[in-house]
Amino acid sequence: GRALELLGGRIGATLARARETGDAELATCAAELERAVGRVVETTRALYAAGNIDLTLANATVYLEAFGHVVLAWIWLEQACAAHGKAGDFYDGKRQACRYFFRWELPRTQPQFALLDSLDDTTLAMRDEWF
Repeated sequence: GRALELLGGRIGATLARARETGDAELATCAAELERAVGRVVETTRALYAAGNIDLTLANATVYLEAFGHVVLAWIWLEQACAAHGKAGDFYDGKRQACRYFFRWELPRTQPQFALLDSLDDTTLAMRDEWF
């Protein structure tokens, strides 16, 4: 809980910085990232509340991928904030990479969080003898 809280604080600082730029695209990215962080928190709570460590860990790979994408979105937003107001190919590349990640990669986390929230046990229910 504490580590997630600390990460949330760092991300929150970036969200504020993005909004303070006055750039509509950065503000939109900030709103999307804020929603994604909320999903991380909700899903983490749901998994913890399940009270079944095997069920909680059954889809750990999906959790790590989705969580990782949220963290990468934060990093790209941080990069776009650093590039704000600066000209040149290098800065244009930072902005474009952020745009790509928020349009193509971050949205992939929504179905992943939905699957995790369902506490699906398909992978856990598989038996070796069925192979």
